[in-house]
Amino acid sequence: MYRIVVGTRRAQAAVGGGRGFRSEAALDAIRCFVDKGRQGGGGLNVALYNYPSISGAYAALFASLFHSKLRLPFLPLPFSSFHPFKVEDFKLADIKTCYLLDFIGPKDFSLELAKFIPRVIAFDHHQRTAIRISKMKEKLPSNLDLQVDTTRCSAIAAFDYFSAEIIGNGDCQGLLNSGEMERVKYLLRYIDESDLCQWKLPDIKYFNAGIKDLHAKLNCIVNPHLFYQLLEIDASSVIAKGRSVLVSRENAASTFIKNPFKIRLGRGLYGECLAVKSDGNLNLSHEISLELSRRSSAANLRPIGAAVFMQRGNVKVCLRSFDSMTDTSEIAKVYGGGGKPCSSSFTLRMDEYNIWTSVNGPDSYAG
Repeated sequence: MYRIVVGTRRAQAAVGGGRGFRSEAALDAIRCFVDKGRQGGGGLNVALYNYPSISGAYAALFASLFHSKLRLPFLPLPFSSFHPFKVEDFKLADIKTCYLLDFIGPKDFSLELAKFIPRVIAFDHHQRTAIRISKMKEKLPSNLDLQVDTTRCSAIAAFDYFSAEIIGNGDCQGLLNSGEMERVKYLLRYIDESDLCQWKLPDIKYFNAGIKDLHAKLNCIVNPHLFYQLLEIDASSVIAKGRSVLVSRENAASTFIKNPFKIRLGRGLYGECLAVKSDGNLNLSHEISLELSRRSSAANLRPIGAAVFMQRGNVKVCLRSFDSMTDTSEIAKVYGGGGKPCSSSFTLRMDEYNIWTSVNGPDSYAG
């Protein structure tokens, strides 16, 4: 079984973390879960959630609340694309249901799970997943339910699913109490905007900046209090924190920019813009180039800013623009890079870069 709801909003790809989550601690949790299942004699429930996706973590929270209220055995595990779990890790457990939250797994992962697990249910919102499962629909077994909705984030899809399930099981109170409901639903609106790359809600950029600090805490194996923490998060506090972070970074970037120089983008084919050498300030490359794009526009140049720095003997160029009508990625793609219209990067050989900066005469930046 599969369901796809495709909308016009773009999904933001979740990026796998840089830590291995198929660790001994995680495998021990599965082994312990197997032992408890044998003692209890009932089917077990496992949820694998996309790490470090905030949407995946909240989907796991709602799954946890559902199973806790119904007193059902439940094991949540973070699934990282770096050193991921293997299908074989779950074969010894008597698993009744496996949830895949904010992803459907690599290659045939979900199909392989469905061969020995009675119910496999996945929630995903990524456009690439919708395309992927539309090509494999003929071989999907009836016990594999892939719910892919590109018009809403996986956290909201999971919330609606488990809310309906718990009411169907006779719990009239639902997943959340009245005090939690308003706060969590308000937060989910911002997560939805962030996941689907919509920038309509007020202060969404501050929310995105503030929520990034949570990513390192989303591993419930090393952070057993994760779900309690997620229930307490308030969107207004996240926005306030993000505003403080961004204002601090923007001020630091403005202070750093002292002597910007002009570069000829694509030897002048794409016009000229302002640039600075940002070696030693790589963490501020985004803010530096964004501020430069405003200064370039004020100087009647292209509304693009470039932060450049040395990387393995070549010059890395990070382009940003505050202007939604300007596509920096068209330049990046020509030179083997990529990115989004307002944010892209690529690498140039030093001789090519010096041609770009020849407009500056004897003051040309040469690394």
